[in-house]
Amino acid sequence: MRITPCQAALAAAVALNLLLLPLLLRSRLGPSAAPPCRHPRLGSPGSVPGSPGGIPEGIPEGVPGVTVILRDFDGPEHDVAATARSFSSLPGVSVLVASEAAPYPPVALPAGASLLPLRPEPHRPPPRPELAVRTRHVALVPDGARAAPGLLRRMRDALEASSGAAKVVAAPVGTSRPRCLALEVDVKAWTARYGRLGREADGCGALDGAPAVLLLRTRDLFSLPFPLARPVAASLSLQAAVRGWRLLLLRDSFPLALRPPPSAHGRWKAEKALEERRRALMERFGIKLEVLPDGRRRWHGCDKDTPRCFPTIRARTPQYLLAGRWTPPCCLRALRLTARHVLAELEAAGVRYWLEGGSLLGAVRLGDIIPWDYDVDLGLYRDDVPKCRWLAAVASTGRPVEDPEGFLWEKAAEGEFFRVHFSRANRLHVDLWPFYARPGGVMTKDTWLGHRQDVEFPESFLVPLVPVAFVGVAAKAPNDPRAFLELKFGPGAVE
Repeated sequence: MRITPCQAALAAAVALNLLLLPLLLRSRLGPSAAPPCRHPRLGSPGSVPGSPGGIPEGIPEGVPGVTVILRDFDGPEHDVAATARSFSSLPGVSVLVASEAAPYPPVALPAGASLLPLRPEPHRPPPRPELAVRTRHVALVPDGARAAPGLLRRMRDALEASSGAAKVVAAPVGTSRPRCLALEVDVKAWTARYGRLGREADGCGALDGAPAVLLLRTRDLFSLPFPLARPVAASLSLQAAVRGWRLLLLRDSFPLALRPPPSAHGRWKAEKALEERRRALMERFGIKLEVLPDGRRRWHGCDKDTPRCFPTIRARTPQYLLAGRWTPPCCLRALRLTARHVLAELEAAGVRYWLEGGSLLGAVRLGDIIPWDYDVDLGLYRDDVPKCRWLAAVASTGRPVEDPEGFLWEKAAEGEFFRVHFSRANRLHVDLWPFYARPGGVMTKDTWLGHRQDVEFPESFLVPLVPVAFVGVAAKAPNDPRAFLELKFGPGAVE
């Protein structure tokens, strides 16, 4: 077969490409260049994120420089484009606009700035924000801040010169200076406690009251389980407190853009959005109660209009105990309110009642509900049930009765006893066990659920009844609480 000159030239070109392709690949992936999307493992095997020397696998050490992340922005009045333009103009600074969705209204980002999507999409790889940051340091910048020459570098220098506990350096934005607060996060008790600090020199636990730029090492940021959760300052403060990190607050500040004041409606929307984000953050972090520096309490758990915040109890072991936590404080608050209400109703009606089981144990030990208990138990004389109008109504009709304060009285489905719920929606409750004396002066009842404390006892424990502190009031108890508890639970029950 005759080969034409064109065919010969084409064959020669293909052969040349096959010879050059391996050389080209070696030059791209050789020793001088790292494979794309691969980062060397740093730290020792098995190290814990956030602990000294503990850098999770896949987080790079990074190159010199600072990556600015814009995360806290919202609504159509955002200033993302101008904020990104201001910081991307700095040498050695790149800008990422991190958001679940692109800013709206749409904006044209300047050179050196790019969008970092955080919402998973079924047609895209999962978000990996830690792979988008190549620098050793990262700065979380609030919307509307403006770059100040040299300030990011001074923040970085302050971080590197600080003691090991200082993991975050903050600088105010605008003329208002954030308050420097102490912060203690009690994971077991679902509680964050804020306090005033006498000296800022030792570092803050949290910042409050004004915006700030937060700078930290990239590897530290992405060692956190929620590195880009909003609101950014609250999220970082809570996660830092759990790890024993401190925040250094500098004197120097970044300028704040001058913008027209928002309308009353716009200000309301912004405040509402911030409050919703904060509540969502606390729900995500498992914080049910914030104790503020002035002693006020900010609750994030259930109330009368919502269900209780733990599921059905199985084998007398709540789910939160298996997670190493105590009863959520909002549930303890609801239990205290319900117990005080029931005690007041029984007292007013002249019903002879007493604290039973774990509730009596809590009263003797603490004067309160045991921190991991999930209900309150009261015994009462069965003959006195008609004296209480709510119990009498339930006993005569068999139907639940809601009293004027929203507490729901009903007959328990499990047997011959009564239950008072915090509300129709929230089923935290007080159990009322009707006892009666059988021949020989022994107190008994008709329903036994197999609880350890389910035993008969001499009526002499109830004659007379004595007061004991419980949930902030004086409740009635057997006249020898220690002996009563040891009969129920065994020797040494109180200790």
